Amino acid sequence: MPKFAANLSMLFTELPFLDRFEAASRAGFEAVEFLFPYVFSAADIKQRLDTHGLKLVLHNLPAGDWDAGERGIACHPDRVDEFRAGVAQAISYATALGVSQLNCLAGKAPAGVNDAVLRSTFVNNLKFAAAELKGAGLRLLIEPINHFDIPGFYLNTTAQALKILDEVGADNAFVQYDIYHAQRMEGELAATMQKQLARIGHIQLADNPGRNEPGTGEINYPFLFAHLDRIGYTGWIGCEYKPTTTTEAGLGWRQRLCA
Repeated sequence: MPKFAANLSMLFTELPFLDRFEAASRAGFEAVEFLFPYVFSAADIKQRLDTHGLKLVLHNLPAGDWDAGERGIACHPDRVDEFRAGVAQAISYATALGVSQLNCLAGKAPAGVNDAVLRSTFVNNLKFAAAELKGAGLRLLIEPINHFDIPGFYLNTTAQALKILDEVGADNAFVQYDIYHAQRMEGELAATMQKQLARIGHIQLADNPGRNEPGTGEINYPFLFAHLDRIGYTGWIGCEYKPTTTTEAGLGWRQRLCA
């Protein structure tokens, strides 16, 4: 049976962020994930996790000015110092919150920078981050994201991510495999997850089109959930989708599609 974590950056968004933990627990989730914790104190988040008996399974490294449209800075050659400072900040939060893995968003490729520079910057930043995280007992993830939703995003496919990780050469660095993004970019969901299972550190889901809850689109989630059990995936699956109406109204998919 799959283990689902509520992504609090996408679910229960009608509530203030710190109130979403209680809502997730009431909805039957045992774990949560979210994009960023940094505008809140670690102590406040930890209190919500402890009060509601929730495990935090993932958050991201700082990713630039999100509200201004930035989606990561790891491939930006002029922001290496900012990236490294963000790694330290993320480790501090992860240690306080008990999370075991952090996701690094590559970011949109800045204009006028050639691919060789983008790649070397990204690889060197990942080498630094992986070493720092390993010292803290943490895993590093990188996530391919489709270029329809985020035009210009540097990392788009599983194959590209694996080649980057080969160059990084860190044994604590893995792919964050988002089923929705993978469906839009490459398909071959079941075969890819089975072939690359050892290199996948975390899985996320949404259906396509629309990025709504499972069962609303073209992806055969009953098959995929059973497939993940068959191939031995034991990690959490982050529910990073946009509810069609309200989060609560759409949660029946968990029982319906996992029977």
